[in-house]
Amino acid sequence: MDNPTAKDAPKPEAPKNAYNRFLLLVAGLGGLLYGVDVGIIAGALPYLEATSGLNAGQLSFIVAAVLLGSVISTLFAGLLADWLGRKPLMVLSGIFFVASIPIIALAHGYGPLVLGRLLQGISAGLIGVVVPLYLAECLGAANRGKGTGMFQWLLTLGIVAAALIGMVFSIRVRAVMKLGDAAQLLAFQDAAWRSIFWASLPPGLLFVLGSLMVAESPRWLFRRGRKEAAHAALLRSRTAAQADVELQEMEVTMAAEKAGTAAGGGKIRESLLRRKYVIPFVLACVILACNQATGVNSIIGYNTTILLQSGLSDVQAHWGYVILTLVNFLLTIGGVLLVDRKGRKFLLSLGSAGIIVSLVVAGMLFRQTERLRVDAHAALQAMVLPEQKLTLAFDQTTADHFVATVRDLDPALVGRPVTLTVIYSYGGFRVATNVARSDDPLAAPIELSRKNCLPSTKVAAFFSNPLADLDQARAAPLTIENALITPVPGTRQGWLTAISIFCFMAFFAVGPGVCVWLALSELMPTRIRSNGMSIALLVNQAVSTTIAATFLPTVGRYGYSTMFFAFAGFTVIYFITAAFFLPETMGKTLEEIEEHFEKIPSKA
Repeated sequence: MDNPTAKDAPKPEAPKNAYNRFLLLVAGLGGLLYGVDVGIIAGALPYLEATSGLNAGQLSFIVAAVLLGSVISTLFAGLLADWLGRKPLMVLSGIFFVASIPIIALAHGYGPLVLGRLLQGISAGLIGVVVPLYLAECLGAANRGKGTGMFQWLLTLGIVAAALIGMVFSIRVRAVMKLGDAAQLLAFQDAAWRSIFWASLPPGLLFVLGSLMVAESPRWLFRRGRKEAAHAALLRSRTAAQADVELQEMEVTMAAEKAGTAAGGGKIRESLLRRKYVIPFVLACVILACNQATGVNSIIGYNTTILLQSGLSDVQAHWGYVILTLVNFLLTIGGVLLVDRKGRKFLLSLGSAGIIVSLVVAGMLFRQTERLRVDAHAALQAMVLPEQKLTLAFDQTTADHFVATVRDLDPALVGRPVTLTVIYSYGGFRVATNVARSDDPLAAPIELSRKNCLPSTKVAAFFSNPLADLDQARAAPLTIENALITPVPGTRQGWLTAISIFCFMAFFAVGPGVCVWLALSELMPTRIRSNGMSIALLVNQAVSTTIAATFLPTVGRYGYSTMFFAFAGFTVIYFITAAFFLPETMGKTLEEIEEHFEKIPSKA
């Protein structure tokens, strides 16, 4: 009867399905970029540390700069997404990332490195807000989990890619190291960290090109009064009937919002005071803060360094980082498959509980050797030159000399490889050196100087220590506060530590890794979604920046065990929030989730 019609009916769906897949791919490329932002520094950091002459505080800030940039951009991302639109902001975020690569890779000095990492952070902050926001507004309820899962899945792929790049250069550095030429090794390490950053350029270019090809968010277009453009955007991914229904729903929602604004005496007051906005907003902020307080970004960013200090060799540590990223990548697939079956609340509770156990085990393993730590600051203070500076080649002979000066010496320290971390100060400004190993014959000497300790300007000095006087510090003597010597664990203990960190990553990937983005986009009510997501992600990035900036100095003074135990303590709060306060949002529309929070007090 209508053979031509019946024959041709499926054809219009084919391009729509293809476009939907392309939409998920482009959004996933945003996750890929975010993952590269987080993961690329881990492989580059050991070589940057070896060749740049930067101290632990400066290196910490270079790692933290990407997170600081995220804080800055996240603060304005919601406003920019509402002003410019979702699509232009995605393009802009990709351009920032592309621009950061030559700035970093061609850098000679601290300033350009910080600037490039800040640009990467600005890109990551914008992506972290605009891509989940874009997905939430462009995908239906049945596909929200899939879309967010694709973002997180490719995010972990970005971290894997960064780890593999670092692994390739680690093997090549190892080959050069065997030649025994310190100058050649130094030159190759300098080229290695620059090449690692150059290799991360293609994903940025692909994301920019992909973002230029997708349609603008239909809901943003509708709220700007561009109904025809919104309908056209819907038609790219839906049938005409579906597009008509969704456009009608947008009109109903807009009419309801206008009626609520008129009755409530003002949209801003209503958005801030009504419980269906306040409670989910606070929950989202707590979840995102706790997500970073697990230490995940620092454990990923410093993973190679952590594994080196746990007792593994350079190549073993890089392989350990590759395994970590593969665990993250593979278990994220499991999380994506389970999130619409077991639910967000179950996975967050399971994941946070596993994280607590894994962190406690890692802390206890580090504690076995860190409890043998001794302080040889008196011996080091005696070596300070009249110019109030000190350069020290830390080899096994020097280590044995320092160990011999300590009272109540533990025999376990004698004649075995150890690490040295020096905390020193001029006036009120203090800094921790990079961790040096006595069994590394090609390691650069430890340099204690005003240049490596004091801020360069009074503005930087104020933020470093507002109670200290920079002018007085420039004339103050060098004070060795601690010279902490810690035995290097054996390879067996190193791999046990690595396994505990792999378990940490597995539990994070299957729970918080997937669910945190869903929680952010699902908990936030429509009316405050863009700005609410910005504020919640701002809290997230502020916590992450603080942890990254203080990680190395804290480890230098108190050890890795202290950091891991602290992360475990914060994760306890995460578990309590997920298990007892977070509602299950699986299978519910955004309106049903809002209604749940509106009715909470009546059940209390």
